[in-house]
Amino acid sequence: MVSDVSLQELHDFADQLGIPPRGFHGDHYDLPQYVRDKAVELGAEPITSKELVRRLGAAGLRLTALQRRAYKHGD
Repeated sequence: MVSDVSLQELHDFADQLGIPPRGFHGDHYDLPQYVRDKAVELGAEPITSKELVRRLGAAGLRLTALQRRAYKHGD
């Protein structure tokens, strides 16, 4: 799950879904199917992975590969 608006919007929506902060992966949350269904009920829009990358980039929220590695390692 990503936001095409802000990370704050993303974190607020994740909190509303009961997803703990440890589920955040630098620019997105992975959702199990049962949470994904609830997210869609609450207004999330299912999109393709290609569209996801496009929207993250357009919003300036997409991490580069280097940033993602640094995030995973706590740098």
